[in-house]
Amino acid sequence: MGTMAYHAGLSCRPQLRLTTFGIICSSQVGVSRRQALEQLDKKLAEDDDRAALSLAKDLQGKPGGLRCFGGARQVPQRLYSLDELRLNGIEASSLLSPVDVTLGSIERNLQLAAALGGLAGWNVLGFSPQQVLYFSLGLLFLWTLDSVSFDGGVGSLVLDTIGHTFSQKYHNRVIQHEAGHFLIAYLVGILPKGYTLTSLEALKKEGSLNVQAGTAFVDFEFVEEVSFHVPSQVHN
Repeated sequence: MGTMAYHAGLSCRPQLRLTTFGIICSSQVGVSRRQALEQLDKKLAEDDDRAALSLAKDLQGKPGGLRCFGGARQVPQRLYSLDELRLNGIEASSLLSPVDVTLGSIERNLQLAAALGGLAGWNVLGFSPQQVLYFSLGLLFLWTLDSVSFDGGVGSLVLDTIGHTFSQKYHNRVIQHEAGHFLIAYLVGILPKGYTLTSLEALKKEGSLNVQAGTAFVDFEFVEEVSFHVPSQVHN
């Protein structure tokens, strides 16, 4: 009995040591990964894209590095004809960018609300036809100025802001869309640099009215590869 107790005591100690060792190792890996991400964020914040991409590739696949970066299995690129797509039951139109109908419905509702508000103001405040004409001409002038000077940027900014504020469907769709860009780029080895979810956020970051929600990438290698393989006539 004493011998059995002696062996049982020996068998317990290594288990405790192994468990403690495993906790320490996982903690060290978590700390090193956090430090690596902070260093990567610092390079991206400094706009040192080449150094950031080099660091990401150095950390690729390492225990304390970037998990799953460039880990997606890719197939060789191939161009398919329309006949081949039809034979495989694939509609070519489904591969194009989807048509956004959410903002269109919001814009129509805003136009209807503006028309009803104008009629209500005319009846309640007693505007004369001449005042209504001047007001309409003022709105037309502002719309023309936005279209000519800002390429419709102000109108798009207002519409996008209203869409994110009052339409949860539109807000969620934009988030899912940009999350898909971010995830796919990360899995195929294109380093994401940042993202914006609203036109107002893009205006604050980029200082331009004509920038919508989107994801920015460290993609100079991809651009160089495309520029090398695609003839100049295509770019023109």
